[in-house]
Amino acid sequence: MTERSGQTVVLTGAAGGMGRAITKALLDSGRRVVLVDRDAKALEALAATAGDAVFPIRLDVSDAKAVDRLPDAIPGHFKPVDVLINNAGHDIGGRTRFDIGAADDWSNIIQTNLIGLMRVTRAILPGMVQRNAGHVVNISSINAVRIVPDMAAYSTSKAGVHMFTETLRGELADTAIRVTELQPGLTRTNIILTRYRGDQQKEKEYFDQFRMALDPADIARSIVFALDQPAHVQIAEMMILPVNRY
Repeated sequence: MTERSGQTVVLTGAAGGMGRAITKALLDSGRRVVLVDRDAKALEALAATAGDAVFPIRLDVSDAKAVDRLPDAIPGHFKPVDVLINNAGHDIGGRTRFDIGAADDWSNIIQTNLIGLMRVTRAILPGMVQRNAGHVVNISSINAVRIVPDMAAYSTSKAGVHMFTETLRGELADTAIRVTELQPGLTRTNIILTRYRGDQQKEKEYFDQFRMALDPADIARSIVFALDQPAHVQIAEMMILPVNRY
């Protein structure tokens, strides 16, 4: 346990591979978690493992009206929200040259990874500003700052998250609210499987290109590290790579 145990965290993308690891790390640190995800079945299964320390909310972050109602969906005993972790994201249809990929795929990636993240932040942040307390953690990617061919939409969405996070931190500089960006490198989550719409052979071939990858627990541990810093310390940006990457 830490001095920040007992905090309430809102976590989007909670039922995916990264989200489950983050949830476990948060619960192990003594925090309570509002689990937000669009996959009702996976969300229910995750919530069933954690008892009263979690509260599940089915939500697609690209649904603007539903996101606006998010604060009202959080029960009173899970308020106030101390931490927001924007983890929801996907690359469905990605790893395809831009002129070949479907325009709807590109739009959906941007809507979830960037616009959805901004909308969720807009819904939760006013309460933090009112209390002059809180922590926003945005999960972007190494793609936010490095060019990767055939990932135009995904990289654009993550570069947008990077600039949004930087700007938000500047706007909140006169408050006690902390803003952190994590930029993970290659991580073994189900984002690759969903990218290829469930094609397990393509997922295997993708990971087989690399000598090693991060585990979701590596990212989760890094998030808890940022959250556990003293109130006057702000981990602004953290890039996390496997040791064989640069």
